[in-house]
Amino acid sequence: MPVIELEIVIKADIFTCFDLSRSIDLHTLSTAGTKEKAVAGRTEGLIGAGETVTWQATHFGVRQKLTSAITAYERPFHFRDEQVKGAFKFIKHDHFFSTVAEGTLMKDVFRFQSPFGILGKLVDASVMRRYLTRFLMERNRILKEFAEAGAGTALLSKNDHYCYYRNKS
Repeated sequence: MPVIELEIVIKADIFTCFDLSRSIDLHTLSTAGTKEKAVAGRTEGLIGAGETVTWQATHFGVRQKLTSAITAYERPFHFRDEQVKGAFKFIKHDHFFSTVAEGTLMKDVFRFQSPFGILGKLVDASVMRRYLTRFLMERNRILKEFAEAGAGTALLSKNDHYCYYRNKS
């Protein structure tokens, strides 16, 4: 099973980073290259525990849908989204957050497997790992940019859930 692990330090507080990471709106902005958009379930704002989102996107010239659910949630330290329907045999994406001297350390642990047995394993090793790493790195770059510029707070403040949970912590 392929595993992609990425870390990035963001000069912003842990709550902002956590919430931006689960923002449907920011995800849509960060995946403009694949024309990704939320078409069912939670389609805007902040996705939370037990919620689902169905994404429609074009990858490798093929339009496809993927539905994921938030299956683990401990704000502001961790959440997991897992594919419940889609092209992969499975996807489990853990998002970890911790406070460091420079701000927040955000870590992705992305596990996936393509279908089709040995052929899928060859595709994972030769194409998918590199493709998905670039995809996640671009998403993280945009998230970092928004968080550090203060634009993330403006994006999140439009959402009632953010204001409620931010004050609750």
